[in-house]
Amino acid sequence: MQKKEEFLKIFSIKLRGVIRRMNIDFERLQEIRLRVDRPLMILWNGREFFVRPSGEITPDCEEGLLVEKKELMETMEYISNFSMYAYEDEIRQGFLTIQGGHRIGIAGKIVMEGDRIRSVKHISFINVRLSHQRMGCADQVLPYIIRENEICHTLIISPPKCGKTTLLRDLIRQISNGTPFYHGCTVGVVDERSEIGGSYLGVPQNDLGIRTDVLDCCPKAEGMMMLVRSMSPVVIAVDEIGDYRDINAIESVIHCGCKLLTTVHGSSMEEVQHKPLLQKLIRERVFERYVVLHNRQRIGQIREIFDERGTDIYKNAC
Repeated sequence: MQKKEEFLKIFSIKLRGVIRRMNIDFERLQEIRLRVDRPLMILWNGREFFVRPSGEITPDCEEGLLVEKKELMETMEYISNFSMYAYEDEIRQGFLTIQGGHRIGIAGKIVMEGDRIRSVKHISFINVRLSHQRMGCADQVLPYIIRENEICHTLIISPPKCGKTTLLRDLIRQISNGTPFYHGCTVGVVDERSEIGGSYLGVPQNDLGIRTDVLDCCPKAEGMMMLVRSMSPVVIAVDEIGDYRDINAIESVIHCGCKLLTTVHGSSMEEVQHKPLLQKLIRERVFERYVVLHNRQRIGQIREIFDERGTDIYKNAC
């Protein structure tokens, strides 16, 4: 992982020493989880492991280093540059993004103000999700989502932690920059949870291409229409369709002539077809390509690619 030492500085002095000693490929490290009085845990190469005080990883939770409250609080101080108040808005959402595009999820006692969350106190759980940009991981997919020199409306279907955001990120980069067989075009990204661009102070830390504009920490439904009105995108990309407001915005975007790239959780085409949220779009053949992922051998591996009629064009091509 690039700039590993800078990344390690967000942890308490004790924890950074333990993590530094882990004899693993950091490019395959996906998550580091800290829970008060629970063993230090990582997600590496799609599998969960616990970390011994020596830095060795083990599947045995009994051997994992117990994370103390003081270690977690010291880590939060480093993450927030000793100013939790400055990150109050981000903390209220349950996550914040740090330099390098890494996302820090937090949980603890929620303080309400009427019907809205005012703050999170007594933070006792931290999930550090590492941002990895895999240049070229979309090489195999891109030819399937281009038709007559135009991007197809595409839905990426993936179980959790199988690389859908990583794939989406590289598709955005290549579509924006252009390739030997595609000219490149303007892409608008609504990055509601700062996971696609990993923006820090408004600047994407991940390479999203030379023709890409990003709305960071913006709700998808509002952001899609903002981009249409202000930035004239040819393609709009969003991660994880969430509710019917997103669906309504998607329909508006498509009616405006923009192409759409988006993702949804699911293990198969059949599962997605039974989601009430998506049934109308599928029935009306709004999406022209469905890319189904799995991680049996590696993260982001293509399982199937379907066209709007439900024909598996990837399997047929192979």
